[in-house]
Amino acid sequence: MASSNVLSCEDLRAITGYKRPADIERCLVDQGVKVFRGRTGPWTTIDLVNQAGGLRPNADNDDSYDPDIL
Repeated sequence: MASSNVLSCEDLRAITGYKRPADIERCLVDQGVKVFRGRTGPWTTIDLVNQAGGLRPNADNDDSYDPDIL
């Protein structure tokens, strides 16, 4: 797929080790990953995998402090 944040069915096949799209989807869903069904098989995004793992993106108001403010 075009975006580097998207994990295609081929990417997921290599990551999970499963060959059949249904097995790949089942594996991801069992782990809490939101999966979309595409023409070539399941796909997801890196952000959705991270969310399933408990990682959350930074909030809009989550400013980092510059050392110069001290």
